[in-house]
Amino acid sequence: MCKHILLVEDNPDIANIVSINLGMLDHKITVINDGNQAYKQLNQHYDLAIFDIMLPGTDGLKLCKRMRQLHPNIPIIMLTAKSSELDLVVGLESGADDYLTKPFSVLELQARVKAHLRRLHSLTAGERDENLQPVLTFEQLEIDPNRYQIKLNGEFQDISHKEFELLHFLAQQPSRVFSREHLLEQIWGYQHANSAHTVNSTVNRLRAKLEVDPTNPQWLQTVWGVGYKFVAPNQLVH
Repeated sequence: MCKHILLVEDNPDIANIVSINLGMLDHKITVINDGNQAYKQLNQHYDLAIFDIMLPGTDGLKLCKRMRQLHPNIPIIMLTAKSSELDLVVGLESGADDYLTKPFSVLELQARVKAHLRRLHSLTAGERDENLQPVLTFEQLEIDPNRYQIKLNGEFQDISHKEFELLHFLAQQPSRVFSREHLLEQIWGYQHANSAHTVNSTVNRLRAKLEVDPTNPQWLQTVWGVGYKFVAPNQLVH
């Protein structure tokens, strides 16, 4: 099924290569090479967005934050020429679901786009109407996989598509430890040796939204050298 992908990239060569190769997947590609122009068009319908970080005008991080406000569930992939870990983490803290550093493989980008759109389709295709999943309730935390909603202390939390999927996956098996590689495969649909920060930053965003003290997390705990686990304060209610 044809999807609408927004690509904001100021390098014409990269924009051309990416648009051609994603177009080969039978998707409609809208290419914008200026951050200010892209900002004005974020309220339109897109199924996936790809932002370069360094752009003339509004940078990719600001575009990402604004897109996340307007469209909480849209998958967002960041492209960056900066390879330092700090830049990658900052990009993901802005609300991105994924990132690729330049130079990157077009086949790798295609694979990630396919994975994100496949998971988005599973949310919007109405599959859960026929087979509703149980709502998970842990004291003041409620996780509803049928509506992709989270309540904490009775209040809905602003949460992205990937943040929800990661939390729900971990919460289904409290206390079980999952490696970053396993979480990448289950939630993002791929494995890549340099993508551990994708998981780390998503966990950090969840902690900032759910934990009383993100530096001393109670729900999402790190098992050093292994990965992450969800810790339920009491047994599952229903």
